[in-house]
Amino acid sequence: MNLKILITGAQGQLGRTLQQLSPLHWTVTALGSGQLDITDAPAVRERVGALRPDLIVNAAAYNEVDRAEQERERAFAVNALGPLNVARAANEAGARLVHVSTDYVFDGRSDRPYGEQAAPNPLNAYGESKLQGEQWVLREQPHALVVRTAWVYSAVGQNFVAAMLRAAGQGRSVRVVDDQTGAPTYAGDLAEAIIGLAGLSSAEEGVHLEGGIYHYSGATALTRHDLAHAIFETADRIRAGALAADECQPGSYLTLLSPIASSDYPSAAVRPKYSVLDCGKIAALGFGPRPLEESLPGVVRAFVARR
Repeated sequence: MNLKILITGAQGQLGRTLQQLSPLHWTVTALGSGQLDITDAPAVRERVGALRPDLIVNAAAYNEVDRAEQERERAFAVNALGPLNVARAANEAGARLVHVSTDYVFDGRSDRPYGEQAAPNPLNAYGESKLQGEQWVLREQPHALVVRTAWVYSAVGQNFVAAMLRAAGQGRSVRVVDDQTGAPTYAGDLAEAIIGLAGLSSAEEGVHLEGGIYHYSGATALTRHDLAHAIFETADRIRAGALAADECQPGSYLTLLSPIASSDYPSAAVRPKYSVLDCGKIAALGFGPRPLEESLPGVVRAFVARR
């Protein structure tokens, strides 16, 4: 059965990856913020009403965590009011909504992975806006799917992997906090999980997928410093292999890296110290997360090849 899919946030990491991986039976309309501003309720209603999609994936978000402390109004407009607008339009068009949220809805005081039923308590404006967004979505459309994820990275767009390799490539010292733990998520894996959920929720599968919150992130939990170490170690190995026959071997990126405490790192937003997600619910549906070592090398290789 062919499905008409609308993807918002089409220029972001997830939006672009969803377009690349969309199955053949998907007819995709992908709109970036310049084509559809989800904070504009009449525009959302008009566009969704004209397209009449079967499913909407809202991948649009305001992701500037530190800047959100000064731009709270904008963050809440995009991350809370925008999803509400999309949910209302989805209801009018008879579409199911998949909305993407974040691990930053939690305060990080736990010492074990957060399940879907764990009480949220965001520490910053970004987390507050995302929490309000998912709450408004589920209030408006209880059968919507809210997918919380964490530390998304890919070979496109702005993300932690890109930032680390850019800094190292410029020969700069890289100081990374070693007391914030999470589970990095490859955008390709997240996209595949969302596509899988969409398949289960379609009439073709004959399965009723319960609405609500689903956690999906990578399988490897580590600190940001350990993630940077893995990135640089992988990059050093790839660069050395590529230049093995050259007399001028590349300098090690690892020598540029040093740990730092969050308290010593200037940041406008407070971030959770521990935000690992328990993905057992979605894994039981057949969409288990992958370990970092299976996805990181390909992403790092893509960045290294561009330099």
